[in-house]
Amino acid sequence: MKKILITGGAGFIGTHLAKRLLADGGREVVALDNINDYYDPNLKLARMKALAEGPGFRHVNINLQDRDNVAKLFAEEGFDAVVNLAAQAGVRYSLENPSSYVDTNLVGFGNVLEGCRHNNVKHLVFASSSSVYGANTRMPFSVHDNVDHPVSLYAASKKANELMAHTYAHLFGLPVTGLRFFTVYGPWGRPDMALFLFTKAILSGKPINVFNNGNMERDFTYIDDIVEGVYRVINKVPVANPEWNGDNPDPATSYCPYRIYNIGNNNKEKLMRYIEVLEDALGKKAEKNFLPMQPGDVPATWADVDDLVKELGYKPDTALEYGIGKFVEWYRGYYNV
Repeated sequence: MKKILITGGAGFIGTHLAKRLLADGGREVVALDNINDYYDPNLKLARMKALAEGPGFRHVNINLQDRDNVAKLFAEEGFDAVVNLAAQAGVRYSLENPSSYVDTNLVGFGNVLEGCRHNNVKHLVFASSSSVYGANTRMPFSVHDNVDHPVSLYAASKKANELMAHTYAHLFGLPVTGLRFFTVYGPWGRPDMALFLFTKAILSGKPINVFNNGNMERDFTYIDDIVEGVYRVINKVPVANPEWNGDNPDPATSYCPYRIYNIGNNNKEKLMRYIEVLEDALGKKAEKNFLPMQPGDVPATWADVDDLVKELGYKPDTALEYGIGKFVEWYRGYYNV
C-alpha cells in the first residue's frame, strides 16, 4: 500500500495517521480535507504543518460531497488504499444540525465508495464509532453483537456507513474494513471533546459541565493506540468468512470481503476519575456543574478487542495518566498557558 488517501486528513486522527505512515518512508499520503469551520480551521492547518509536513505528503482541499471533484481525484491519483476519517462528528451537534451529518457522513461516504469501486482501490478502511452500540447494554461491546438500535443521528450515520460498505463489498468485491473507535483523546485533539473543553475551562477558572451527574463511564483510548490499530489494519485486507451463515449472521464478518473491529482500551473508566487525573496534571481543581444525561448520550462504553488481539496481534493499553499528561503538555505549549 504505497499510495494512501486519508479523508479528513487535517483532522485529529488523520494527521497523526499521516505521520505514522510517512515514518516508514517510501509512501505517498494524500490528505483530503476542506478545512471547514466546525471548529478552528487554524488548528487543522497547524496539525498538518506540525505532524505531517515533508516529502510524500500532500493536502488537497476538496469537499467530500463534491461528487465530480472526488471522482476526478480518485481517477487521477490511483490510490492503493483509502482511509475514510472525514465525518461530521459529535453526538450533541447532530441534534442541532442533522443535515450536516447526512451531507458528509452519507453523501460524502457514498462518493468515497464510488471512487474506490471505479478505480481498483485494494482496501477501504473507514471510521465507524462506538456510538453504533446505541441502546446495547451487554458489556463489553462486541463487534459480533447486533447494533440496530442507535440513539443519535451521528450513530445512525455511522451504522449506515457499515451497511453501505457491506453492499459494495457484496456487489463489487471491494474489500472494506470498518473501525469502531472508542472515545479518542490526546495531543492535537478536537476542541469539542470533553478533555479539551475541561482543560480550557479549568485553566480559565470556569466551571465544567459534567453530564449524567458524573455517572458516566467511557473506554478512553489514546490517539497513538488508535493510529497503531488503523496502521495495522490497512495492510490486512479482509477476505470472505467461509463459516458465515445467513441463518445466524455474524455482524462483524461476511461471505464477502468485509470486516469490523473495535479499537478501544478494553477498560471503562469513570468520568469522575478522568477529571481527577486531569486535575492532577493541571495542578488545579475543577468547579463542576452537574447536569442530567443529554439526549443521544449513553451511560457507558467498553470495547471488546478480542478480534483485534487475535487477528492483528495488537491491544491498546495506554494509561490515562500518561495520555492526559501528554495532552496537557501539548495544550500548554500550543496555547502558551
